[in-house]
Amino acid sequence: MKHYRIALGAVVLLAMGLIAFSAGVSVGQGQNTRIYELRTYTTLPGRLPALNKRFAEHTIQLFEKHGMKSEIYWAPTDEPLKDNTLIYVISHESREAADKNWKEFQADPDWIKVREDSEADGKILAKPPERVFMTATAYSPRK
Repeated sequence: MKHYRIALGAVVLLAMGLIAFSAGVSVGQGQNTRIYELRTYTTLPGRLPALNKRFAEHTIQLFEKHGMKSEIYWAPTDEPLKDNTLIYVISHESREAADKNWKEFQADPDWIKVREDSEADGKILAKPPERVFMTATAYSPRK
């Protein structure tokens, strides 16, 4: 369990650094109003390929349709996360937009069909996704 916490902590720190880097905010500038959402999905045993296929073929496009910008997707390489975890960051115009985007996404008939089709041979997720909303700091680096 200790290694899991260390690995997950390292991923979160990396995510925050990459998000801050991509936010384009530096010292002396106003803070970007975009809200970033770090999401971690844990699948049932053997179901990570189905989740990855769903994202690659459908989910990312549906996110875009509903105003969610895909920032980055990660596949952990170390145990115990490598065979059952997907971690990613999306962004929204604001927290209010995030709430609206998710509500519309979850009600989208295309998403409902994709989810049902991808779970025809069994559920994919072991538990609800973990999510953290974040904003870039005023001192985040800018490229």
